[in-house]
Amino acid sequence: MHDVPDHAEPPHASSGADDAVRPSPSRRPVEAVLFDFHGTLAQVEEPRDWVLAAAAACGVELDRVRATALADRLLTAGRAGGPRPTRVPPRLAELWADRDLYEHAHRGAYTGLAETVDAGIDGFAEALYERVLIPAGWVPYPDTEPVLKELRRAGVKVAVVSNIGFDVRPLFAAWGLDGLVDAYALSYEVGRCKPDPGIFLRACGMLGVDPERTVMVGDTPADAGAVSAGCAVLVLPAADPGRHNGLGAVLDLATGP
Repeated sequence: MHDVPDHAEPPHASSGADDAVRPSPSRRPVEAVLFDFHGTLAQVEEPRDWVLAAAAACGVELDRVRATALADRLLTAGRAGGPRPTRVPPRLAELWADRDLYEHAHRGAYTGLAETVDAGIDGFAEALYERVLIPAGWVPYPDTEPVLKELRRAGVKVAVVSNIGFDVRPLFAAWGLDGLVDAYALSYEVGRCKPDPGIFLRACGMLGVDPERTVMVGDTPADAGAVSAGCAVLVLPAADPGRHNGLGAVLDLATGP
């Protein structure tokens, strides 16, 4: 695990439930918003499309029925950016534990899980993994671009904070959103994973802002770990690719009166 600089003790977080989802009336103005990536700003492509595209990259054209059946089995096995595996084979346990800390572990864990499904296609597991590394394998949520643009217009700084084992910067560049993000705190680079407060404190340090003037926006309990770093937290509901996920609510917190 990488070392991270020492930080001062995080400010004490209130135990009230409301404080975990919005700043209190006495809270100082919001200067920055930290966003989770997967499930908050973007979602992986539909499972059947994922399987069809990976098979095509291997020179195989699948019919939609077989692709759907394969997708169901692969989701059960565990997909990068998708459901966790129902079971991790012992031989993959170490890679799985380190998947968000090292690039090789992330790739090895997810290709290994895909290989537990016999698709009869040479190179299929690697092709499936490659989809998560390219813009075509993801679908930004409809509100992502307008929300990031509004935050930039309002002078609110933005960082992406993600438990992830690969670089998402090329994705944001391909979507034309890289100019709207000021910093990236990625677990495999920082050496800390959410809900560890260290990753949120690192993001705030990158932006040069006080955690008490920062809101973390995510979709899982791990994102709520930012409360321990002194941030306010907004947890969004789960949403399928292309559907609104309530991301615009952050504007009420960050740019409202």
